[in-house]
Order: sequence, then structure tokens, then C-alpha cells
Amino acid sequence: MIAKQCRYRCVVLLSVAVCLCVLSTATRADPSPDAVGNDLGVRVVPAFPHLRFERPTYITHVGDDSDRLFVLEQSGHVFWIDNAASARERHLSLDLRRQTRRVNNEEGMLGFAAHPDFSENGRVFLHYSAAPGRTRNHISEFRMDVATGVIDPGSERVLLSVDQPRGNHNGGTITFGPDGFLFIGLGDGGSAGDPFGNGQNLATLLGTILRIDVDHADAPLRYRVPADNPFVTDDGARGEIWAYGLRNPWRFSFDRDTGELWAGDVGQVESEEIDLIVKGGNYGWNYREGTRRFRRNWRVAGPFIDPVIEHGRGEARSITGGYVYRGQSIPTLRGWYVYGDYATGLMWALRYEDERVTGHRFIAHVPEIASFGEDQSGELYVVSLTGLIYKLTPNDRPAD
Repeated sequence: MIAKQCRYRCVVLLSVAVCLCVLSTATRADPSPDAVGNDLGVRVVPAFPHLRFERPTYITHVGDDSDRLFVLEQSGHVFWIDNAASARERHLSLDLRRQTRRVNNEEGMLGFAAHPDFSENGRVFLHYSAAPGRTRNHISEFRMDVATGVIDPGSERVLLSVDQPRGNHNGGTITFGPDGFLFIGLGDGGSAGDPFGNGQNLATLLGTILRIDVDHADAPLRYRVPADNPFVTDDGARGEIWAYGLRNPWRFSFDRDTGELWAGDVGQVESEEIDLIVKGGNYGWNYREGTRRFRRNWRVAGPFIDPVIEHGRGEARSITGGYVYRGQSIPTLRGWYVYGDYATGLMWALRYEDERVTGHRFIAHVPEIASFGEDQSGELYVVSLTGLIYKLTPNDRPAD
């Protein structure tokens, strides 16, 4: 995610044409002439030109028809803003800086999700690196005043606390699926090469996407493990796991039309990948990185699910998963999955039909892409760690 900084920034000096030619075989789009250039009628502009944030990590809505947007800052702040280009004020929703650990670059305030019935119950959930002491992640429930957008810090109830062996690969996204359950992304525990073997270990929560029921609890847990999770009946496995074999699923999202779960998984040496996450899926880490061998005995494990698309290191070095666009303002983009890369700042859209990539386009360059986000109507935003929030808008110029 947000590591791998200065030594990679020189990559953005590569021409866009060169950057777009590293797609290869099976799960990669063919480098044909129409794969280069933005013919989707899209441009990316500052969404709130009068506002700046300090290392923002995420933007989202709470589904209450207020049209507010909530922005996380890595330090532990949550702000809400009016969803208008003319917005000039950041309203403090929560200051969790004292409880948020920021010793390492990938720690901090990582994820936010509003309960599907937020308008009635005011329940919101945060994923953050907890302070003080050892490295660990908290998934916590809070109560927000629906009218004012203010989160009560005293209402915190920690649902899940996960120890982290290292300060990187903490994962980040939490989001509710169409089924009403909370999905949580956790990295492999950090360092390099998965030295703890967490990626293929179903006895740990690390290197996974989890699925839990926050509306019920089975003691001593503060949540319930859904009975239809794929590994509930497996001896020695954690029942919370929905999918595994992931290195660092920093950002993932559900297609609001189809319910498909899309994730960007940050690579190690050769590949950055975009995956379609399915129940019980094994995505190969650390036997594989994308479709490429990482460990010598990789063929004895599996079966593994191939990525939808993967990028070589010449064009991507820290992938940031995005969203399938389902808004109304850019009809030519509907149904395309939009994503980018933190280190190079490149953004793409891909079309996936009949289990294959049928289109792949470069969209724009945005520095230090930490996240994408949707507003309630499905319009897309891009969060830059430089402090700006961008928005995808129609390009009124004729397509190339």
C-alpha cells in the first residue's frame, strides 16, 4: 500500500506508452493499439479544490441520503464533508489519534464502514492500528450521531484484535457485503516473502479476507462466524476466513450491481494483481506471486485462482484496488473496473466479461493513490496521500 515510497517515485517519469506495454499472457490484457489512451470519456479532476487533508487514506459514504462523504486521515482523524465541489469546511467526526499507532508507514487509520441499517442504528466500524504497545489491528464498532455526523469515541467496542508480527502488510478495507456481513482484509503479517508462512495457513487470520456477522455474537467472540463460511467445519482452520493466499489485500470492493468482490493484492518482486475473490478461494501467496512461481515447491500446493489481470513492475509497484463504476454521469464507463497504483500513480479501467478481460484502458495519472471510493450514487473518487481528493468526471472533449 503506502510503503515503497521514495525509491519508486522515479517510475512516474517513464512515459505512459512504455508503462502500458508490460501486460502479458493468460490473465493480462493484450497490448493492442486500442489498449493505450483514454477513449472512455473520462477525466480526473480535483473533487474539492478548496480542501486538503493530511495523508488521507479512504473516502466513503454512510448510505443515509445526507450526501455527506467521510474521509479518513492516517493519523486517526475522521472528517465529514459536503459532497460538493464548493465545499470549504472539514467537519470533525472523530479524533482517534491517541489510540492509533503510526510507528510504521503502513499503520494508522485504515478502513471505515457504515452498517447497512446505519440510518436507524448509527453503527459504524473502523479498522485501525492500535496504540500503545505491540503492533496489532483493531476492528471496532462505534456509534455515530446520524444528525450531526459525530462519532462518540466512548462508544468503542473492539470486535476483533489481530496481532501483527511486523508493521507492514496490515490490510485495510472493511466493507459490508450484499449479504449484510462484514468483510475484512488482512495482510500476511509483513516483512518480505511471508517468512511466517501465513499466506497458506488456515489457522491464522493473516493473509486473508474474513467474513463475520456483527449483528450476533457467540461467546467468547464479539461476533458470530456465519455458518456458511467455507472453512467453518475444517479442523484447525479459522472459520472467519472467506478467502486466503493473499499478500496484502489493501483495497477491495463489491460491485453494487453484480455483488462480485474485486481486490487488489500488493505484490513482492514481479507482479501486482487484481483478483475476483470467491468463497474459499486460494490466491496462491506465497507459493505464487500472481501467476509466477515464488517458492520452489509451488506445484505441490493449490489449486490456485489466477488473477483477472496482473502488472509487471515496470508499471505498477503497489496496487490499489478500486471499484466497478456504476454511476450515471459517465455512461461509457459503466461496468468497467477502475483501479490504480500507489507508487507509479497510473490509473486504469478494465472490462471483464465471460471470464476474460475484454478491454483495458489507461485513464490518468494521480500521485500516490491510496484509495478509491464511492458516493451514494456510485460516482468514483480517488484519494491521494498528497492530500487531495479527485473525482472521475465526463470528458467533454471528443474521444481520441
